[in-house]
Amino acid sequence: MLVPNLCALRNRLTLSVFKKIVILLLICAPLAGYSQQYWQLGGFLGISNYSGDLAEKRVDFGYTRYALGIFAKRDFNRYFSLRAGLNYGRIAGADSTNKDPSLVDRNLSFRSPIFELNLIGEFNFLDIDERGFTPYVFGGAAVFSFYPTTRDANGNVVKLRALTTEGQGLAQYPTRQKYNLRSLSIPFGAGVKVLIKENWILGFEVGLRRTFSDYLDDVSLGYADRNTLLLGRGQRAVDFAYRGPGTYPPEGFARGSDKYDDWYIFSGLTLSYRFGGGGKGPWGHWKKQKFSDCPRM
Repeated sequence: MLVPNLCALRNRLTLSVFKKIVILLLICAPLAGYSQQYWQLGGFLGISNYSGDLAEKRVDFGYTRYALGIFAKRDFNRYFSLRAGLNYGRIAGADSTNKDPSLVDRNLSFRSPIFELNLIGEFNFLDIDERGFTPYVFGGAAVFSFYPTTRDANGNVVKLRALTTEGQGLAQYPTRQKYNLRSLSIPFGAGVKVLIKENWILGFEVGLRRTFSDYLDDVSLGYADRNTLLLGRGQRAVDFAYRGPGTYPPEGFARGSDKYDDWYIFSGLTLSYRFGGGGKGPWGHWKKQKFSDCPRM
């Protein structure tokens, strides 16, 4: 009977320890969540990239441009934060750097500013105050604006949307409407944060933006008929619909692909200052409730 008694004792001890752990978590979880609420104000400095019809690769880093932004963040506990931000970046692409001869002959190019207003949730895998760093993932929603342009042979800026290079708005193409210069995107990505001082946090993140527009580069569908475009929009529209050395392609020939929408990417450094969380002074002082502060059992 010795073995059954030992097994019963082990089971009772295991159950007792489990109950104590559950009670400990129930006591400490509210304290940890409540005591760590604070605010952050910060900025973002990095690079922007584009993925779309004028990029033969998934992302052509040869057209990397700068990006910057500001944000405010609310930390609800050690793991979850919600931030609102305003970002600005520039994206670009060109057929001249593609390897496919048909794309090089198309000879299209564009550049566009990106203004983005976002609301993003962050999940931290570690307690940054205990470890000094934490990897994190994020996702949210954003509204952004863009305006694709290119340059003519004299270096003058040409606004592509006004030319309706694919026949948008013409009666002969009723399904092709002028694209909206404002759209929605879904930001998501990952990064890592480092606590460099008590209230200063340095981070690095890569954030992809899945958009709902295929016209960031002014390219999406097949070519409009040359004569139709000439009569409806003029010679300038024809010149920038196809800039290759050969003859203008026939109507419907693939100019781009509307199978996938365009993407843009913001990657770079973040630096933020946190305040609040109780204590004295106008900004408060960071006071963190650790599990070691909970009652011992």
